[in-house]
Amino acid sequence: MTSLATPFNDGLRAGVVRFQSCAACGHAQTLARYACQRCGHDGLDWRDAAGTATVRATTVVARTPSEDFRALAPYTLAIVQLDEGPRLMGHAAAGVQIGERVRAEFFEHKGRPLLRFLPDEATPP
Repeated sequence: MTSLATPFNDGLRAGVVRFQSCAACGHAQTLARYACQRCGHDGLDWRDAAGTATVRATTVVARTPSEDFRALAPYTLAIVQLDEGPRLMGHAAAGVQIGERVRAEFFEHKGRPLLRFLPDEATPP
C-alpha cells in the first residue's frame, strides 16, 4: 500500500521539496491530503519547490520526542514559508531568525531522509 505522503518522502530522498497544488484553484499545500484545503477539489498534483523559503517561527528542541532523535539534541526546528506559498516544518541551522531567507538541504538520520534549512545569502529578504 502506498502512503499519501510517498511523493513528498520520495522527493526528500531525491533532494527535492515537494508540495501539492490544486488543479481547480491553484492553492499550494505541503501536508499530503486527498483534497484541497481551500476549495475541497480532489484534483491535486505534486510539484517540486525551488527549495528557498522565509523563516516564520523557530524553536530549539532539547527534550526529544523519542530516542531516535536524542543524538541530534539540542536541535533547531523552523516553520518556513516556501517561495511557492505553503508552509512546512523542518530542521534548521542553529541561530536562524524569523524573517531570514533560507534554502533546503537534505540529510539522512537512522535511514530516514530529513529536511534542514540553512541561511541563504544568495536570496534577498
